Amino acid sequence: MNETTLPQSLIEKLRFANRVVVLTGAGISAESRIPTFRDALTGLWAKYKPEELATPEAFISNPKLVWDWYQWRCSLVSHASPNPGHNALVQMEKHVPHFTLVTQNVDSLHARAGNNHVLELHGNISRTRCFQENTIVTSWKEDGQSPPRCPSCGGMLRPDVVWFGESLPQDVLEQAAKASAACDVFFSIGTSAVVFPAASLVYEAMRNRAVTVEINPTPTAQAGELSYALQGPAGEILPALIEETWG
Repeated sequence: MNETTLPQSLIEKLRFANRVVVLTGAGISAESRIPTFRDALTGLWAKYKPEELATPEAFISNPKLVWDWYQWRCSLVSHASPNPGHNALVQMEKHVPHFTLVTQNVDSLHARAGNNHVLELHGNISRTRCFQENTIVTSWKEDGQSPPRCPSCGGMLRPDVVWFGESLPQDVLEQAAKASAACDVFFSIGTSAVVFPAASLVYEAMRNRAVTVEINPTPTAQAGELSYALQGPAGEILPALIEETWG
């Protein structure tokens, strides 16, 4: 199968699917020119290791460094726009009765594109929470402190993302697993399929005999186990799939 061929059997199964789950990773955001986590360690940040910028210990040790790096990443995200892959998933949601989008990305591009039911496994870089109270904070006094302080307890504020060594939000993970276990079609898009527990969601779908689909420029080690492996950019394959399925 070449990169532009879409299996007719997949189109038919998607057209009549009642429950669809889509898992997305850094690959779909890369098409919006958002650097992956490790690719963002460039320029001024090239001398740092991930554990120096994305762990609770790093934040306690040097909170200003960690906050400033995430603010820089936030500025990259704020200037990015959803790409045709994101937009195609919005169209898919409109056609499927029960649609769940699970993402490992923290850039909120799916929501900005217009998807309604998005489960963020790794948090959202645009949100802020209190390091002490673990509560979402939407506004604070701008007094020049880096990081700023919680208006409730005075503790340091941090990005609402999952750092190395932290657990994924249990309620979000449970919703993702439940949806995957009940779906008719499961898509894995732009993800390396090596980061668990996200990589285990496709197996929940397989246990339910769901149709499983990978969309990636380069096949993952998981590709051979799935029903379909479509090789190419999500921004090209997804719009073509939507057009072929629902016209």
